[in-house]
Amino acid sequence: MREVEIRRLLAANLLCALSIVLTAVVPSFFLEGFTVLGTHLTWLCVCSVCVGSLNVILHLVLKPSQSPKRSSFAQKISRFLKCCIYFFMSCILFHAIIVLYGAPLIESVTETFLFAVLLSTFTTLQCLCILGPNIQAWIRVFSKNGAMSIWESSLQITTVCSILGAWFGAFPIPLDWDRPWQVWPISCSLGATFGYVAGLIIAPLWIHWNRKQLTYKSR
Repeated sequence: MREVEIRRLLAANLLCALSIVLTAVVPSFFLEGFTVLGTHLTWLCVCSVCVGSLNVILHLVLKPSQSPKRSSFAQKISRFLKCCIYFFMSCILFHAIIVLYGAPLIESVTETFLFAVLLSTFTTLQCLCILGPNIQAWIRVFSKNGAMSIWESSLQITTVCSILGAWFGAFPIPLDWDRPWQVWPISCSLGATFGYVAGLIIAPLWIHWNRKQLTYKSR
């Protein structure tokens, strides 16, 4: 396995992690009273847009899943539209799942949907960038030993860490601590964010540590 590819993955992941840190700091210079907890909905929007845009840019620059076949302009437009539809469907699906797990059905609809957008940015958008709108490829990657590149292994780790982080973030909500960060969906979105950042850091380290065992045979 080439060390250069692992370094590229590490650099890309560190940039994504840095972008999340900047979303908590930079907007306060332009938006009066901006804080992650105090103006949480604004932060959710800023974080989703910044992380999503950076992921798309990194994908276009690094081209981790470049296909040997050249596609026409019409095919690129069709692929882009499919990606947009898949992302929107992912937001709706996450919203429904979050409600089924106990989020308010009618109250806090905006908060729940923006949290779903954040989760989709951490998970679905990465799948769309690396695998494209190909459900069979998604199923393959998230099956046992299904990854065929270090980018797909990183995708597995960051996706699982994001979802687990959001799930663990829900534990403090019902406790009677009466803390500002217990308001829905702050703890869940922060948990998902910390999980995503942890996945970004863990993925290249785990791949580097296990590089001799990871052969990635094409299928």
